[in-house]
Amino acid sequence: MATLQLADGALNYRLDGPADAPVLVLSNSLGTDVGMWDSQIALWSEHLRVLRYDTRGHGASQVTPGPYSIEQLGQDVLALLDALDIHHAHFVGLSMGGLIGQWLGIHAGERLHSLTLCNTAGKIANDEVWNSRIDTVLKGGQQAMADLRDASIARWFTPAFATAQPQQAQRICQMLAHTSAQGYAANCAAVRDADFREQLGLIKVPTLIVAGSADAVTTPEHGRFLQRHIVGATYAEFPAAHLSNVEVGEPFSRRVLDFLLAR
Repeated sequence: MATLQLADGALNYRLDGPADAPVLVLSNSLGTDVGMWDSQIALWSEHLRVLRYDTRGHGASQVTPGPYSIEQLGQDVLALLDALDIHHAHFVGLSMGGLIGQWLGIHAGERLHSLTLCNTAGKIANDEVWNSRIDTVLKGGQQAMADLRDASIARWFTPAFATAQPQQAQRICQMLAHTSAQGYAANCAAVRDADFREQLGLIKVPTLIVAGSADAVTTPEHGRFLQRHIVGATYAEFPAAHLSNVEVGEPFSRRVLDFLLAR
């Protein structure tokens, strides 16, 4: 792991794979860290230089004063690329990471070889949902984060997966319990305020949309909306809930890799 010092904080990141391979940036979901991509690294790093980072306010990255915006989080990605002298990269983001990817596709598409948007939407939930969650975690602190962890298993994974792979489900959900309440709330505000539905047509880079058939947070219809409004976008759907990369594992990894290697 390494750290990039920004003007107002520090980003934690990790590089895996051949130094001369094309770069792939991975962006985590709300409440997780670089470890959410562990199932993908062995395969993807055979072919690509994989750059993972903890989104501001998550993992080992610094918790700076909130609220944040998706634009701010997108600028963090560009700052990381600039610091590492990476001019172009593939980008894969899930949920909140997918919102960051949409912002990059709209505002910095010239930096991208391709864009993969997983379990995300042009607009995720409504202000009431996010304002209630922000209020809960700011009042309850880390105990509230622990409570969210317990509730998240049902949102993030299907019952079948949670029963069959309890250690894996708990490992991922434990990331949420360890996320700073202040950092989580600041990122909730970023997700709350993001709405790219009217700007999706500005994305011109090759795009893959990934959805989970059992995802109640960002449904397959949300994914189909992205596909319809991003010119030339392709669509893949897996039998999974919100964290399809964890739940599906190998089929997810190979489908995304096939898309990346064709670009």
